[in-house]
Amino acid sequence: MVRLTMDLIAKSTSHRARSEEDSGQCLRKLTHLNLAEKNIDAIGDLSLCKNLRVLYLYDNQISQIQNLDFASNITHLYLQNNCILRMENLSPLKKLEKLYLGGNCITVVEGLDEMEKIRELHIESQHLPPGEKLLFDPRSLEALAKSLSVLNISNNNIDELEGLAVLENLSSLTAADNQLQHMKDLEVVLNKWTKLRRMDLAGNPICHQPKYRDRIVVHSQTLESLDGKEIKEMERRFLMNWKASKAARKKSSERMTNEHAAYLHF
Repeated sequence: MVRLTMDLIAKSTSHRARSEEDSGQCLRKLTHLNLAEKNIDAIGDLSLCKNLRVLYLYDNQISQIQNLDFASNITHLYLQNNCILRMENLSPLKKLEKLYLGGNCITVVEGLDEMEKIRELHIESQHLPPGEKLLFDPRSLEALAKSLSVLNISNNNIDELEGLAVLENLSSLTAADNQLQHMKDLEVVLNKWTKLRRMDLAGNPICHQPKYRDRIVVHSQTLESLDGKEIKEMERRFLMNWKASKAARKKSSERMTNEHAAYLHF
């Protein structure tokens, strides 16, 4: 296995320093670092890389998020397809905007209490213990409430979305291949997500319910795409008119029933 250290970074960069001083200056100026697929199992001391903005560490063997205290300038962190068990030690990343953690072994979305600038969180396809589902720490969700715009939670055995209703600026939700099945629960969160533009629920039991697409299109006026298929304005208008017509018929029927009941009572 390989430990991520300054020496490894120096060897991996194209820069060929003529002296140790030149090498240190190079590391301090580094803004992008790609160390994907290097069989890395641990993150060592990277404190010289203070100007790092984007760090690619996907497709390695990393089991713990650590030693990122130096990384106050990182905006993009790619850690997908590793062996990470917990979301921890992320609070120093004050400028983090995009966090990629798909394909790990995380069971709880946590440790984001102080992360108020994250715009994208990708945490799909965790290797969960049999019968378990991905859970969300309410404190982390509250911290992300105003900033998070893109969320990918596909393939995590999730059976309800109610806790995510606090994400008021959500514009894109990918929650395919989960266990969502109750339309009423979905309608509750759609009422809160007033900026939602794209949603993918393909592969959930709820998709097999009668009028599944129609009900969602009618319920969310901002949605532009559902399960990868564009929602055209003509489709929405037709469904809204159909809903209004149905409601009018129901109201008329109830009025006639009430009048008939009153007549019989008289």
